[in-house]
Amino acid sequence: MAVTKSIQTVSLSIEVQSGTDKAGDAIYSKKSFSNVKTDAAAQNIYEVAEAIKDVLGADTRDYFINESSSLVNA
Repeated sequence: MAVTKSIQTVSLSIEVQSGTDKAGDAIYSKKSFSNVKTDAAAQNIYEVAEAIKDVLGADTRDYFINESSSLVNA
């Protein structure tokens, strides 16, 4: 039996600096953007993340692609 994976939803998360701790180290929280096309190229998602970063006006750290998939036993 062959199992296939089908991507159902994709979202983009960006770690955005939300403050500093008592030691002065940056604290980051994630800002998520849903409804990313399931077939979007990683390069295109990265370019969008860079554009969003410029608009946010806060320091950012990492970008994440979050995928939710279903498994089907064919």
